[in-house]
This record gives sequence, structure tokens and C-alpha cells, in this order.
Amino acid sequence: MKSNRPETPHQAALLRLLQEGPRSRAALADITAEPVTAVSPVLPPGAAYPYPWRKAPWRMSRSKLNAELDRLVELGLVETDGLAASRGGRRSGRVRLARDIRFAGIDIGATSVDIAVTDGELTVLGHISEPCDIKRGPAHVLDRVLTLTGKLREQGLFTQLHGAGIGVPGPVSFAEGVPVVPPIMPGWDRYPLREMISQELSCPAMLDNDVNIMALGELHAGLARQVDDFLLVKIGTGIGCGIVVDGKIYRGVSGSAGDIGHIRVDELGPQCACGNTGCLEAYFGGAALAAQAHIAARSGASPYLAERLVATGTLTAEDVAAAATQGDAAAVQLIRDGGRRVGQVLAGLVSFFNPGLVIIAGGVARLGHVLLAEIRSVVYRRSLPLATGNLPIVLSELEDTAGIVGAARLISDHVYST
Repeated sequence: MKSNRPETPHQAALLRLLQEGPRSRAALADITAEPVTAVSPVLPPGAAYPYPWRKAPWRMSRSKLNAELDRLVELGLVETDGLAASRGGRRSGRVRLARDIRFAGIDIGATSVDIAVTDGELTVLGHISEPCDIKRGPAHVLDRVLTLTGKLREQGLFTQLHGAGIGVPGPVSFAEGVPVVPPIMPGWDRYPLREMISQELSCPAMLDNDVNIMALGELHAGLARQVDDFLLVKIGTGIGCGIVVDGKIYRGVSGSAGDIGHIRVDELGPQCACGNTGCLEAYFGGAALAAQAHIAARSGASPYLAERLVATGTLTAEDVAAAATQGDAAAVQLIRDGGRRVGQVLAGLVSFFNPGLVIIAGGVARLGHVLLAEIRSVVYRRSLPLATGNLPIVLSELEDTAGIVGAARLISDHVYST
């Protein structure tokens, strides 16, 4: 198992800086320069100004910087990359993350598995996916994960992984690396998925729920790159919310923070997969929307869906989206009703959390701007004006790659830490 990790907080900080791309030693010295002292009429002579950034643990002298970079080269995590352009004197040497660093991002969904291999900077080098029913149990899904990962290995994308990040569509004990009573994952309770992946791929592994890894993907490569506090709402087979505070995932005490799909919106509503009634997910998760589409088709309320049902024998959220684009009134109403209920829950979250951005993602989110317009309308109308005055609510632009990039980011954060 690959075991090289940074040995100090300084080394970990340098790896995170280099994750953004190669840099010269001089540029890194500019970023990590120790604070200077100054004379002040308020502070004692020689005291440093008390700016918060001066307490950053990665501030270091130039000699310390070079020593830490040299050690990272010895560990095989960093390598030299030629000379930088001259800044008026001797040209500084460039450094970059080692070219052979490889991470696997594994996004296990309710109905599919996506796997990607990235380099150390989390550039996707290869991506493969296939339909896979999570209800078939962990043994079957694990077999598919290993088979697909093997195909990426056969393509020459890696010989050794430095780590694997995994997302699953259910509650996860982050500390233990196991799913815990996941409503749509029968047979998965307490299954040691993190341990099994780590053993099979001979590398460190980290497990989180799918919404959190999607939020990490947005933080790294999506619309949230410049936002420290945001919410990512995934509307798919299930409904969940990734919460990012100060640039980090907030998981709560036991790892269940953000499970908004099981917030009750109507105590007299339909039964949910979790066993309760009236949950948001029971109204607008993928399965709920498909069930409503069947009703609309069979009742004659939606001619488009009725024709589709005859042709295929089943209906999905994608069929509802297609019907709406054709102007089907019943399909449009289903989307608006769902968006209204999502907006009701989200309005409370916005007033409570006051995020800088809300991203709507997931398979059902592909219903598009009819859904987005309804969510925005409810949130902007019902949340506090101070919370919504400058709040963008947008659709994700990463689509299928948010989860795999986020899973790779999850494990890279672990590997690039002490």
C-alpha cells in the first residue's frame, strides 16, 4: 500500500498549493514568506502586527521552504519542473506534484457507478461508467467497481493508486468508513466499504455520502471555487444537501448533516423509504416523480407520458423533462409542484445558514430551468431579505463529473495532510 504522506504541516500546505499547478520556488516563497515585524505607536517595539493571517501554520522562511520542498522530492510527492521565467536575477527552479501520483474517484449512485482516475492536480485522465443497481448489494457493486477500475488500469492510466475516494447515496459514518442504515441501500448497513476498497486497490481510501463529494467537486472545479460557504442540493433518486462552511464540508457530529430529503413537508403525505411519511424525498425524489408520471399517464392528464408509457412500459424523471419541453401541461405542473416543495425546505435553510451560493444538482435537477425558476421563486419570496439579497441559486455545470472529482478531492485532501 502506498504510504508516503507529508510529514509536517508545512509540507501538507505546500502540496495543497501545488495542487493548483506547478510553481517556482520563488513564487512559493512569496506566498509563504514569514511576516515582518515593525515599530508601532500601539504595539511594543519589534512586535508583529496582529493580522490573523500571520498565525497561518504554513508561514515559513525561504530556507525552511527549500528544506521542506527537498524532503517532498525525497518522498516522491514532488518533482522538479525546469526553470521559471526570470524575475530580474537568477532564474528560480520550478516544482510540481509528482507526475505519477494517481487518485481514483468512485461515485456509487443508486442506479449507476462512475469511476475516474486523476493525477495529483485532480485532472481527470480517464472516466468510465455503467448502469448498476445498488439494491443488488455490496458484493455485486464492489465487483463492478473493481472491474471498472481494472479497465482503467488496462488503459495504462495507472500502475499504483495513491488513494481512492468513494461516495455512496446514503448516510455514512465518516469516522468508521461505513454506511449506516441507508434507506435505499438494502444490505449495506455497516458494510466495511472503505476497508474493502483500500484492501482491494492497495491504497488508502476514504468514504463519504454522495452529496458531500459532489459539494467537494463543486468546490474544486465548479461554480463554488471562489465561495467559502455554500449549499449543494442534490435531487436524484434521493434528496440531500452538502454543507460547506469556510471551505470545508460540515458533516455534523455523526456524519448525517444535510439529510434534507427526510425533512417532513406534510405529515399526511405519502410514505417514504425511510419509514416516515410526508418526507420531501417521498414527494420529489426520482422514484416519487416517476410514480407521479405514471399516474398522469394512466389518467390521461398527460398525452405525451401516456404515449411514452405504452412505448417503453415505464417512465422516469427524464421522461417528465422531455414532456415538459414539449409543453405538456401535466409534466410542467409536476415539476413546479416538486420545485415548490424543495423551495419551501431550502428557504428555511437559507434563512438559517445564510450561504453565499446554492447549487442545484443531481439527475432530477436536469429538469432544468422550470424547476430552477420555481425553487428561486419560493426561496426569494420566503427567506429573509438579508439572506437572499445577493444569493445566486444556480444549476450545477459539472453534471456527471462533480461526484468523481469530489471523491478524488476527498482522498487527495487526506493524502496531502499530516
